Amino acid sequence: MASWLATPAGRYLLQWEQRHLDLAVADLFGFHALQIGLPELDALRANRMPHRWLAIDGSEPGAEGDAALPRAAIALQLDCDALPFDSASLDLVVLPHTLELAHDPHQTLREVERVLRPEGRVVVVGFNPASLWGLRQRLGRLRLGVGIARRRPLFLPPSGEFLGYRRLRDWLQLLSFEVEAGRFGCYRLPVVSERWLQRCAWMDGHGERWWPVFGAAYFVVAVKRVRGMRIVGLVRDQQPQRAKAGAVVATHKQRREREKEPA
Repeated sequence: MASWLATPAGRYLLQWEQRHLDLAVADLFGFHALQIGLPELDALRANRMPHRWLAIDGSEPGAEGDAALPRAAIALQLDCDALPFDSASLDLVVLPHTLELAHDPHQTLREVERVLRPEGRVVVVGFNPASLWGLRQRLGRLRLGVGIARRRPLFLPPSGEFLGYRRLRDWLQLLSFEVEAGRFGCYRLPVVSERWLQRCAWMDGHGERWWPVFGAAYFVVAVKRVRGMRIVGLVRDQQPQRAKAGAVVATHKQRREREKEPA
């Protein structure tokens, strides 16, 4: 992933993700924020929480060589399937392409749900398989599967599995998350050359208007909802009580009429 991000297409994707992540996390408040994976992207730089950390998955190849990573702010190495945090201890978790590279993306998402506080937020960034970039990647895998042009590399990073936008939303809903915002981007053609990539710059504006769900990348912001409990008493305490009949009180006029009546 790191080597691919150094390509023209990788830099173009990184710029789009950085710009929109800055807008997404700028107004999220709390105390503890965590970014897991992709140290080339500073996803928390626009956030104002006092405690912000960057973590990488220690099981990824090359993760043990911290000196080779582009940022020196890496706080810890962890296992995405078992996050070393207490339950309900974080306010924000950012997953830039983390689920695509995780061994068990659903388990990683469950761990994120566990460590988030109620009303905490998770931001997920990923490649969109329903795009021109995703189509070229599938054709490249098919080409390698039949043994054609094996020396030609794939357009996107070969490791990991793309997670569709709709599938991700279903997973979030199953884990009691409520999707607050979602956005697609990077509509240019899947070309390798910097020159041709710049020639396709007009497709960004047209893509957002005419084919918005076919962008090469997407990000989703979801909030963790916890249903409140309502403590009720015994059933007999909830039964409506019968209204007591009021006492009949004779008025002064009625008493005088009774005195006038013959015995």
